Amino acid sequence: MRLNLKVPFAEKDQAKQLGARWDAARKTWYIEGKDDISPFARWSPSPHDGAAPPPKAAPARRQVASRVQTGANYVEHPRVCDCAPWDVCDACRPFALSG
Repeated sequence: MRLNLKVPFAEKDQAKQLGARWDAARKTWYIEGKDDISPFARWSPSPHDGAAPPPKAAPARRQVASRVQTGANYVEHPRVCDCAPWDVCDACRPFALSG
């Protein structure tokens, strides 16, 4: 069975002396077929260092503003008619921003 290790560069010679091997393709140190892995315990990866990424946290809930916020370039126009803001009727057509 293969066990990947997290060996700092400064300790690579110690790991190699104990029998760890370097996997150049995966760029990681590992041991394989060792009955006693206690000499390698300090380089044992943490549980979340596996191939799967850690689960993502739930997105933060957005706060709903209790008042209308406007930008610096906001210009308020008076209402010309009672139609919905996304509808363009004959009365508000001359003031509409798009056709």
